[in-house]
Amino acid sequence: MTKFFQCAFLVQLTIVPFLIFGQQTDRSAKFKQLYEELPTANSYRTAAGAPGHEYYQQKADYDMDIRLDDEKQRIYGEQTITYHNNSPDELTYLWVQLDQNMRARNSMTKKIETNALSERVSTAQLKRMLNDFDGGFKLEYVQQTNGRELPYTVNHTMMRIDLPQPLKSGGKFSFKVKWWYNINNRMEIGGRSGYEYFEDDDNYLYTIAQFFPRMAVYNEVDGWQNKQFLGTGEFTLPFGDYKVNITVPADHVVTATGVLKNESSVLTRTQRNRLSEARKSNTPVLIITESEALENEKSRAKDNKTWTFEAENVRDFAFASSRKFIWDGMNQTVGNKNVLCMSLYPKEGNPLWEKYSTKVVAHTVRVYSDHTIDYPYPVAISVHTKWIGMEYPMICFNGGRPEPDGTYSEATKYGMIGVIIHEVGHNFFPMIINSDERQWTWMDEGLNTFMQFITEQEWDVNYPSRRGPSHKIVDYMKGDKNGMVPIMTNSESILQFGNNAYGKAATALNILRETIMGRELFDYAFKEYARRWAFKHPTPADFFRTMEDASAVDLDWFWRGWFYSTDHCDIALDDVRWYQINTKNPEVEFPIARQNTETENRGITFNRNAKNPDRTVVARDPETRDFYTDVDRHKVTALDQKDYQRYLATLDDDERALLDTNLHFYELHFRMVGGLVMPVILEFTFEDGSREVVRIPAEIWRKGDTSVSKVFFFKQEVVAVVLDPFLETADTDRSNNYWPPKVQPTRFELYKSQGSGRYGRRPAENPMQRAKRNEDLE
Repeated sequence: MTKFFQCAFLVQLTIVPFLIFGQQTDRSAKFKQLYEELPTANSYRTAAGAPGHEYYQQKADYDMDIRLDDEKQRIYGEQTITYHNNSPDELTYLWVQLDQNMRARNSMTKKIETNALSERVSTAQLKRMLNDFDGGFKLEYVQQTNGRELPYTVNHTMMRIDLPQPLKSGGKFSFKVKWWYNINNRMEIGGRSGYEYFEDDDNYLYTIAQFFPRMAVYNEVDGWQNKQFLGTGEFTLPFGDYKVNITVPADHVVTATGVLKNESSVLTRTQRNRLSEARKSNTPVLIITESEALENEKSRAKDNKTWTFEAENVRDFAFASSRKFIWDGMNQTVGNKNVLCMSLYPKEGNPLWEKYSTKVVAHTVRVYSDHTIDYPYPVAISVHTKWIGMEYPMICFNGGRPEPDGTYSEATKYGMIGVIIHEVGHNFFPMIINSDERQWTWMDEGLNTFMQFITEQEWDVNYPSRRGPSHKIVDYMKGDKNGMVPIMTNSESILQFGNNAYGKAATALNILRETIMGRELFDYAFKEYARRWAFKHPTPADFFRTMEDASAVDLDWFWRGWFYSTDHCDIALDDVRWYQINTKNPEVEFPIARQNTETENRGITFNRNAKNPDRTVVARDPETRDFYTDVDRHKVTALDQKDYQRYLATLDDDERALLDTNLHFYELHFRMVGGLVMPVILEFTFEDGSREVVRIPAEIWRKGDTSVSKVFFFKQEVVAVVLDPFLETADTDRSNNYWPPKVQPTRFELYKSQGSGRYGRRPAENPMQRAKRNEDLE
């Protein structure tokens, strides 16, 4: 039904945003600035989010000799660490991380691990529960370089070294550590690193990380970051230069962080020639073929080889070793540099790995460089493992294994591509933009998952990305708040780890880019953050402040809602009211009034009585009729015309023009059902089928209201309105987003119940296996 209103003042409501204040929250809460939450800016870190003029960071250089024992599955190491004190402070002790101690029999990790039993327990669960693995570092000595013993104290995964004299600002101190430890069977008891045993050919594939005592970070934020490693909160490390000699059986192939410095000693002439070809090729070149790897699997060398790697300005070091490796590589140009992208994988990884891995590495290096900084390192390496994904400078360990028959599901294919993108992407976050993983998981995992989403979509526009799009986080956001914590939660205390630190953080950044800031402003600010903090140690405040400083967009409300709360977005379109201007012209308004009267629904009683009008007194007795019975209320009279002309005489030309606009006015009422402030995005559909999108910034809620209204005007009649039409805001209830209301059907599958049997169902075939079976039938 159309409503008419007087023009003189009400038309103003169609020009100026019109708010009706309803139920209200704390007016200052949602848009309150983060002055209390963020640390005060200082000479180390500015209020703009950049390193200050007194910013400093420490440096730790490593010279290591490592030996892999393939018979006992052990690592032996001797290392010299040179620690550079670039701080203004005098240090009387150093803290060193002993991450392998989380696997010690008496580790804190084991003591605080919670578990439970049910009627059914998997063998893997029971193995992990009962494992009595003798893990952890076995320290043989901690010495000065002159051989004198250094006093030290081991506190779980941290070791304090007491210095013989204070280390003054600008000074450096070198010391030696000798150690060994048993390598964990990653397939049985888990772990970011370890080994996988291949029973069919009696070989091991080692992916080795967190394998040496590493310096902790010292800075003006936390002093020494010596929070214990419990298993979830990952790593906080200073940059430094590495020279590492890795001794392995002579038939093993080794890959590692950095550049291989003794190719001629460990590679054949053929392999060196192929490697040279790969450095110039824009497609993968096999350095070790599958047939060569198969032959090497059978070897059992009794002697050893030492592989030497050097890496500059990296925060960590990792390596992989096996006689099973197939090896390929290609070049990816970034800026004015060439990056050698490589993959190493056993035959069990084919055909997926030979087809995709190295191309995905190169693609990731290129896309991340476009959005952050140019990839600065000479190599980027992907190593095949089963299941895990783990990242280190220039090298990462990635899952994604086909079936034994060489077929694979879509989930396996895209899971492999996704994990390679993610782990190679970690070179940027946190290996280069070096945030504190022990404290803030989201600063590397969230930012990296966001960039992973962009990279996946640039790989294939139909890529089935799991995280990034706002509608993918809805199920988590509308869940039980008792099972949630804010993103700004310490890494060890996060609930629903993947949804929180990866998914929600990545979604928030994608919403910033696509909806709040726009791609141009976001991309510039994000790139500036990467530029400012490359090879430095940023904090959350540095990220938040840089994004605002480089864009002139106030985002404190966004950080507060998405990062400091567990609120969800649910905006309801409660009501739509349609108005048109009453022109006061009787030739226009009276026919409209007549039509409204004739079409008015007066209810069932009137409708039934109207079928027998002769039964009424007025119909039977003409004497009861008078002026009001017979008058035509909608007939235009001379007085009506005179009144209209008198009214027109009171208006100036601009006001008269308003009467002839023929606009349709719509008053929309919105309600914030969820507590998360977000923009109001609307799509109007008109009677001719055309559409118009209107975007209202989140500041419409700035006064603290939970209900607002706004008037829109159009030349055409609106037939439908959709709130959040492009799934941009993670709205958790779309049933209240439509006018007229819209119900979406859900299809369900009907199936005949089948017993699963005592020992479980036969595994379903993947689509490639089904296609092969279909070929046999045809």
